Parts: sequence; C-alpha cells; structure tokens
Amino acid sequence: MIYLLEDDDSIRNFVAYALNNSGLETRDFAVPSAFWAGVKGQIPSLILLDIMLPEEDGMSVLRKLRARPETKDIPVIMLTAKGTEYDKVIALDSGADDYVTKPFGIMELMARVRAHLRRREPEEVREYRIGELYVCPARHIVLAGGEEVTLTHKEFDLLCLLLSDSGTVFTRDRILSEIWGFRFDGESRTVDVHIRTLRTKLGACGDLIETVRGVGYKIGGGIG
Repeated sequence: MIYLLEDDDSIRNFVAYALNNSGLETRDFAVPSAFWAGVKGQIPSLILLDIMLPEEDGMSVLRKLRARPETKDIPVIMLTAKGTEYDKVIALDSGADDYVTKPFGIMELMARVRAHLRRREPEEVREYRIGELYVCPARHIVLAGGEEVTLTHKEFDLLCLLLSDSGTVFTRDRILSEIWGFRFDGESRTVDVHIRTLRTKLGACGDLIETVRGVGYKIGGGIG
C-alpha cells in the first residue's frame, strides 16, 4: 500500500489514479490529520509526501515518521515545488529517501516508486499457516478463517513473535523485553491484556494461543 499526502486536489487525484491504474494500490490524503489516521490503521509500504501542507508541513511529518519505530524504515519520496539544492539537502538529511520536484513526469515518478519498493522486498517472504490462521509479516497480513483481521502494531508483533518459534513457551518477561523493550516487574498486566484482545480479534483462531499457567504463552506446532 502506498500513501500519498498532497493538498493540491488535481495533483493528488492524478497521481493516485495513475498509481492505482498501474497496479500500485494507493490511498491519498489531503491533510496530515487524515494521513496519521490512515497510518494508525495500516502501515504503508511507501509514502509520497508534499512539503507545503495545511495543519503541519511535510518536513514535520517526515521527522515524526523517522522518530517512530513502526514507520522509521518506510521509504519516503518528497513531492514538492521547492527545488533548490538547499531544500533537497535538508529533506534528504532529515530522512527522505528521494526528492521529486514539481512539475514531474508521472512515468518517472512510478519508476522511482517501483525502485524503492523493490529495495524493500525481502529475499524470502516468510509466511505462517496454522489451521485457519494465515500471517504474512512482510505484507502485514493476518487472515483468520479467510477473513482479514486488523491488529494494532503491538498485537501484530506479539502474534508474529509467538509464530516465529512454534511450540516454544514465551515467558511474559521475554515478551515484554522483545515487544515493549522492558522487563517484567511482576505486576504488569500488559502482556495478558494484549493476549486477551488478540484472541478476541482472531475469533476461533484465538484458541491457537495457549496459556502455560505460571509461565507464559505459546502457539502449537503445525505451522507451514
């Protein structure tokens, strides 16, 4: 999924139309608040970002993207009328992966988008299948009983951690350390709460997550 944040209606509609028609699924946003709401729901594979925007400028959006663990590695291509060398240097030094100056050719833009997407493709796409549960970490896809499931980033990371070593019991201490970055203090209910909501969202597939009393959680064998 490609996200496009551009306040100019004609440019935004044209670019989104061209990308979608070329097979590159794209969502477009006119203002940063709508963009951030989209990011909260789904992490994109690539972002096309204008600089001069209402609410907050594109450089502020870029810095926030790079500061957040879940978005820090997403390729960001700046689309802007600010074409001086100084503007380009500032954007690239701030974490942009590419810089395209308006007006631009749509074929060149699509070529750049594809090039950045290719660089992100893993050499081997790891997939997990157990019963009616299917998870593809690289594409951030979770299917339970054939239905797509929307998880928060922590819920998704937790599910992938359990699937990464099927049959192994993950202690609360290890889960907190690997997913949240801190150690278990004997009082935190963070892991239990997330396991409970994860089971609920997965429906019948939630039964695959087993509780090992007094130790932690695991997902059984049989993963493809």
